[in-house]
Amino acid sequence: MLLPRLRTVAVVAGAALLAKRAMRRRIEKSPLWPLPALDEPVSGRAQRRSTTGRRLLVTERTTPADGVVQLRLEGPDLPPWQPGAHLDLVLPSGLVRQYSLCGDPADRATYTVAARLAEDGRGGSREVHALLHEGREVEVRGPRNRFPLADAPSYVFVAGGIGITPVLPMVRALAASGADWRLLYGGRSRSTMPFLAEIEKLGADGDRVTVVPQDEAGHPDIAAALADTAEGTAVHCCGPEPLMDAVAAALPPGRTLHLERFSAPGADAAGSEPFEVELRRSGRTVPVAAGQSVLSAVRAELPHVAYSCEQGFCGTCQQRVVEGEVEHRDDLLTDAERSESMLICVSRCRGGRLVLDL
Repeated sequence: MLLPRLRTVAVVAGAALLAKRAMRRRIEKSPLWPLPALDEPVSGRAQRRSTTGRRLLVTERTTPADGVVQLRLEGPDLPPWQPGAHLDLVLPSGLVRQYSLCGDPADRATYTVAARLAEDGRGGSREVHALLHEGREVEVRGPRNRFPLADAPSYVFVAGGIGITPVLPMVRALAASGADWRLLYGGRSRSTMPFLAEIEKLGADGDRVTVVPQDEAGHPDIAAALADTAEGTAVHCCGPEPLMDAVAAALPPGRTLHLERFSAPGADAAGSEPFEVELRRSGRTVPVAAGQSVLSAVRAELPHVAYSCEQGFCGTCQQRVVEGEVEHRDDLLTDAERSESMLICVSRCRGGRLVLDL
């Protein structure tokens, strides 16, 4: 009985390979291929952050864990990226969401991202899961990197769930170079933890990886994981906010902390006082209600003003401030940038009036 079963498996695998090759030929014969970059939208954005987009094709869709889809996006001459970078995906509804690149930086024809379905999210992951199938075209912007791999003598990574995606390319690179690294990887269960088999294989030499499924071992002991780190160690963490708070609280002196957040602290405008914003170059003044973002109010008058994450961590909506005191609610801008600009998706006015160079 074994031989017929092997033949059946071979036939199924061969059919899948032929189907994938056929789809690839259809894509390459499409009048859309190669896909051109999109024109940069007209807006009053700060010029230092690009919002240029390009259309890519979804050529492969897999499921690396329960509730997670991985997309392979292809196009010609893709911009280079380094571990820690992310893409903006412009979804069919117009929503823009950020997803970490988790493929191979040396592959200039392919970007790979993964998204976990968030039932209580704002709808982006539901669109990715429901609509982005093989053969679908999607606009992307970037890549950008605000979570680069630091230069350090040794590394500790702490990842929770889908937070493994920006960490995976870092671990691959360090494992290939022979660097000193360790990873603490937690999740609800093994079945929900993407790339677990590859992670465990990368860390097999020297017991570098500690896997903590919550249903088996409870929450990870962050303090114990960081207690014996050497001075100068770079600690990179990505995951839910409570995990990152725990890492920050347990960080020993002399170590550097690098965080990749799913959302910016203080991004909720609820409970804020109303104020008004003068758009100096446009000659308009717009009211900003309590609980309303400056971005929302400005786009009601100037709909082409660029934005992306709406949570204060991508920088697309950065605008120059002409007058007024800003209540900064982002973690992105430097002190020098804050002295002359703001992220209008999350930051607000400390008084009754702001003047923007729009």
